[in-house]
Amino acid sequence: MDKIVVIYESKYGYTRRYAEWIAEALSCPVFERKQFRSRDFSQYEAIIYGGGLYAGGVSGIKMLAQNWHLLSGKKVILFTCGLADPNKPDNISGIRKSLVKVLSKEMLEHIHIFHLRGGIEYSRLNFVHKSMMAMLRRMLLKKDPHELSDEDKQLLATYGKCVDLTDRSSIRPLVEFADKL
Repeated sequence: MDKIVVIYESKYGYTRRYAEWIAEALSCPVFERKQFRSRDFSQYEAIIYGGGLYAGGVSGIKMLAQNWHLLSGKKVILFTCGLADPNKPDNISGIRKSLVKVLSKEMLEHIHIFHLRGGIEYSRLNFVHKSMMAMLRRMLLKKDPHELSDEDKQLLATYGKCVDLTDRSSIRPLVEFADKL
């Protein structure tokens, strides 16, 4: 039985980048979620799952919930990837609120969660994501400029551009945790 596997779902490539960096650091296999069969969970002691953040939800997270009967006896690590700054407690709270909608209390107590910053390339967004970002921008423009957070100001300043906030060194805590499994 192999020790660790990394599985991910990535729409625009930022989560994939982190998944590949993590797999490389841990010398373990990496699979896109669509290519991984749930029956193969039995081959691993630890599962690392990564999903992008979209409107607060984690892409592909249902894979963990639907297969919990196969995962509950294993070490499970989840990493999220999005624009939200993981050093801001309000952002982490929002992500956790979305996870509670999909994962049970038992699952949340068992899963070790890490948050990483991704990026956005407006020219590559699908229609729904472009519409959501445009709506967010309109909402921010209506706010009093003094009430805008640093993240809000950054979003407005970079709207329509390519922003890459990935940082290879940010995987270190996750890799160190996984190495101790």
